[in-house]
Amino acid sequence: MKKRMSYRIVLIVLAMIVLSACGKKPVDPETAFVKMETSMGDIYIDLYETETPLHAANFKKLSAEGAYDGIYFHRVIPGFVVQGGDPNTRDNDNRSDDGQGMIGERVLAEIGQPHLRGTLGAARTPDNVNPERLSSGSQFYFCLARLSQLDGGYTVFGNVVKGMDVVDEIPKLKRDRNDSPLESVTILKTTLINPEDVPK
Repeated sequence: MKKRMSYRIVLIVLAMIVLSACGKKPVDPETAFVKMETSMGDIYIDLYETETPLHAANFKKLSAEGAYDGIYFHRVIPGFVVQGGDPNTRDNDNRSDDGQGMIGERVLAEIGQPHLRGTLGAARTPDNVNPERLSSGSQFYFCLARLSQLDGGYTVFGNVVKGMDVVDEIPKLKRDRNDSPLESVTILKTTLINPEDVPK
């Protein structure tokens, strides 16, 4: 009788676990945040769907597909930016082409948001070869400070809502003459999550 009772309790507990797992709210791509797991910790990003719909959709697509997985941050300048998103960096043996690669097509400029500390901007080639200021299809940067000198020149399309302490640790690493950390900080995985799933 005691055994049967214990078995019944275990079944009830298991059923509750399964039901709670099944009851998890599905992620809405329209309002989703991006969780970026890196070798130094997790970064949570809110994208500006209203102000920069093209960039937000592109970043979410790449993140959901795992296109950033295995890429390291190749340009790190203290007090300025932490830049990543170049697929060329997956080849750690050759750093000479870091910063020259891209995934997908260039994105039309959606310039207008300010470069505040913790915001996410889209990298691009210089004006002399890119007068339309089209953004890279995949390269991005985190602003380490208020960078008003970049306002009006680059598209800012999101901001870090949690994990800025992780971003701040990256510039503390020793760098080579091209401002690339000698110890690679790699994006391990990117996923879309509901805003309420960002840790408090």
